[in-house]
Amino acid sequence: MQKLTSSYRQYSRLSCVAALSLVFLCGAAVGAVAMNFGHTHLHKAAFWTEPGKAIYLERVKKELDLTPLQTEQMESILDDFAKYYRNVAADGKSRIFQILNDQQRKKFEAMLSERPH
Repeated sequence: MQKLTSSYRQYSRLSCVAALSLVFLCGAAVGAVAMNFGHTHLHKAAFWTEPGKAIYLERVKKELDLTPLQTEQMESILDDFAKYYRNVAADGKSRIFQILNDQQRKKFEAMLSERPH
């Protein structure tokens, strides 16, 4: 009887470990899929970058049913905006650099390199 009880406990523990492992692996798989989906859909290219501009222009063209002339004009406007944004960002960065010491500038550069583009 004791041998039977011991075998049952061992089987019960093994079943519990197997079930927990299965739940963990399923959770990890679902998490990986969710992260991949979230990453590709949440971190789209900004519309002032070349890849982002192309995506945005195609979307606007399709959803608004733009004519070829309107599409060309929209592309020009997006180009102007991208130049404006880059100039504002560069000006802001140089103004920030002016108020920082050397050590702070290095840290600030590191912070900028960490951010998604």
